[in-house]
Amino acid sequence: MKRDSIRKILMGLLLLVSLPSSAERFVFTTAWTAQAQFAGYYAAKEKGFYQAEGLDVVIQHPSLNTSVLYRLQHDHSDAFMLTLMSAIDFITQGVPMVNIFQDSMNSSNMLIARWGADPLKLKGKKVAVYSTDLNYSVFFLNHYKKLNYEWVRFTSQINLFLSGAVDAMMALGYNEYYQLLQAGFRLGKENVYRFSEHDFNIQEHGVYVRPDYYRDHKETCRRFARATRKGWEWAATHPELALDIVMKYVRKYNSPTNRTMQRFMLMEVLRLQLDRESGKREFRLRPDMVEKANRMMRECGFIKRTVTYQELMGQ
Repeated sequence: MKRDSIRKILMGLLLLVSLPSSAERFVFTTAWTAQAQFAGYYAAKEKGFYQAEGLDVVIQHPSLNTSVLYRLQHDHSDAFMLTLMSAIDFITQGVPMVNIFQDSMNSSNMLIARWGADPLKLKGKKVAVYSTDLNYSVFFLNHYKKLNYEWVRFTSQINLFLSGAVDAMMALGYNEYYQLLQAGFRLGKENVYRFSEHDFNIQEHGVYVRPDYYRDHKETCRRFARATRKGWEWAATHPELALDIVMKYVRKYNSPTNRTMQRFMLMEVLRLQLDRESGKREFRLRPDMVEKANRMMRECGFIKRTVTYQELMGQ
């Protein structure tokens, strides 16, 4: 090998070694345990996109039994992953926050019934809902359709549903839906209600920071958003390599899953990122979605005031 080539390689290595010490630390807490839902963030870190923006991003995962609000009040993170409606709810409770990145463009929520039944015909029946985050969509449905569901809380997995303890359960299109398929449960149009296919299609997860952090670190937030977008775009064009990275995190944090399940999850998450009107990954909060979320949350009694798009964007 020529001397100039060796010198270039050594200089490159020295540059890589020197970057972390000068990089700005940014601690980010995801919405759940390690899984493909966060593939773009993992990719941005592992492929050096954050590092190229001068960021030393630390990715944290919450425990199964702590609420988002608890994590907001007690965790020492710079940024948190929340659904749009959770963010609106918390802001009206006096916990202000600003959206710096949006990775969801569509709702992943589903209501799945047993016995091949229509979920809308299960008036007064037991419905399992998540205990760690509010299931706004199903509460909207219950309110508008006057279904009078009896709520049963669950943390994760599908055992409560499979045992017959409830008549229906909330599910995410990239998670419990595929768990049920793997368990051999029959899923069809008659017993699966997809909220995105009705008037309940509201964006879900984005990344939020506190307003004081945003005011003092606007450029940091922009750099994080740019690198994260690159991570998701890379994952979309290199899904199997992205899965390799996901499984690295799954093994590190002992998440109970497998590569097949994570492949299903990644493909569905990537599908949900496509805006229905443009067909593109826009990674933005839509003002019309914010308006719809506010309207439904006020009509159903979750909030007493409107949270504007400008407020969510720190403007």
